[in-house]
Amino acid sequence: MTNPAPRLALVGDRSTAVRSHTRIPGLLDALADRDQLVLDAYWIPTEDAADPGALDGFDAVWLLPGSPYRSEDGAVAAVRAARERRIPFLGTCAGFQHAVLEYARHACGIGGAAHGENHPGEAELVIVPLSCSLVGHEGAVRLTPGSLAERVLGAPRTVERYHCAYGLNDAYQERLRAGGLRFSGADDSGQPRILELPTEAHPFFLATLFQPELAGDGTRAHPVIRALAAAATGASAEGRALSGTR
Repeated sequence: MTNPAPRLALVGDRSTAVRSHTRIPGLLDALADRDQLVLDAYWIPTEDAADPGALDGFDAVWLLPGSPYRSEDGAVAAVRAARERRIPFLGTCAGFQHAVLEYARHACGIGGAAHGENHPGEAELVIVPLSCSLVGHEGAVRLTPGSLAERVLGAPRTVERYHCAYGLNDAYQERLRAGGLRFSGADDSGQPRILELPTEAHPFFLATLFQPELAGDGTRAHPVIRALAAAATGASAEGRALSGTR
């Protein structure tokens, strides 16, 4: 009997106007054809992600680009569910930003943590406009030795593509670090570009400000996407073992 494919929640407001979204079907095909990592993927709009049980039965969660989301609450709820229930998680671009928001609010006690794109007048802006927009830019990212990011990417340095104008407010970086969040990739000036949780806290929790969906010509999945697929496969197998099914 063939085991069912791992179920992947693609959380985001799907749009043909978002280039990373149009890349997803080809990347899923590449994972199956080139990497033998077959996933059963479902799109979940951010409004629906806020519903209790929206992520029940999923083996991994990918919070995709496309901000401003139709529901900030739904995006944050998806991150929280993945983090607290130890579901493999990847956030890219806006997914990075909302992973920061979720952790600030629910793990570091910054209840008023806000995103400058959605609530520019709030007092605790954890996500703010970048000093120099990265829309349409490429840039180097240096990885922390021994980090999950370094293991996934297999190199101490990478060059990645961006399409964002918002990032972490430096004023909150140390408080987030003290709360357990790791910033494991930075640009040449030291600005965070990758975050993760230690493996003892979560089996796979990674987010990038860059968009790995835009790497190459779309015929091969970026290493962080392959790593999420592998983590989903492992989570699915573990779930079957715990339930006694094969």
